[in-house]
Amino acid sequence: MIEVKGLTMRYGRTVAVDDLTFTVKPGLVTGFLGPNGAGKSTTMRAVLGLEIPATGEALVDGRAYVSLRRPMRTMGALLDAGAVHGGRTARAHLGCLARSNGIGARRVSAVLDQVGLADVANRRIGGFSLGMKQRLGIAAALLGDPAVLMFDEPLNGLDPEGIRWIRGLLRSLAAEGRTVLLSSHLMNELALTADHVVVIGRGRLIADTTTEALATRFQRDVLVRAAYPERLTELLRAHGAIVTSEGDSFCVRGMGVDRIGDLALGAGIALRELTPRSASLEEAFMELTEDSIEYGALPATVTA
Repeated sequence: MIEVKGLTMRYGRTVAVDDLTFTVKPGLVTGFLGPNGAGKSTTMRAVLGLEIPATGEALVDGRAYVSLRRPMRTMGALLDAGAVHGGRTARAHLGCLARSNGIGARRVSAVLDQVGLADVANRRIGGFSLGMKQRLGIAAALLGDPAVLMFDEPLNGLDPEGIRWIRGLLRSLAAEGRTVLLSSHLMNELALTADHVVVIGRGRLIADTTTEALATRFQRDVLVRAAYPERLTELLRAHGAIVTSEGDSFCVRGMGVDRIGDLALGAGIALRELTPRSASLEEAFMELTEDSIEYGALPATVTA
């Protein structure tokens, strides 16, 4: 697991992370969300021992990452895909990392093939696109076959095929029982990938919950189709629901699916559809963090 316990990070008078506590568990893809400046990258750097906390700690499998003798075998991470020597080849870059952690050359070839870079393994990294560098960074994270993985914005620069590939990769890693922490601003992708979300704002924890529970929390209404819509509409309104017509269906606010179903059953009204409709992950995120946005811009205006 990754355990962040009472983590506080200060830079002069600025508090970047404020008494932050959460746990990233195995078998799940956990999305790490927050506005720009929320403290996500700082927290990830603290997990890797690249930043020293003012108070608290960040542990990997119960230990500080810097105390691990061969850390890449325990945890793989990608924080900055551009932080590589452009004069090296992809194979040489991974080979250097492998030797530092007692990993054989066969594993280098295996991860190059896994991320789709086998054909360019002997090209210099300086000529790689951002998407290719992201794949190389992911290969480096996978190099030690670790049980814990952490990625900061790994989707940047990837084309649609690459995004689909990494989505499947992350899901498969979690399915193997590994711990996966993923930071991204692409909410639609996180909605498809993450099982759990940790949301922070101004360095503080805002939400730590499953993606499903977050959607339920921001449920907007219930779409209903029934055999006798007029009768059911009157019944629901009599019990305090707000009902509005929507084509051959109607939407219900202020009442959950269980209660609607029970009332319809009691009145002998057959239901054709009963669909709860929730806010998207992006909409839920915006509501959660509206008071934590550090860099807000004025709405754009269109002139004729």
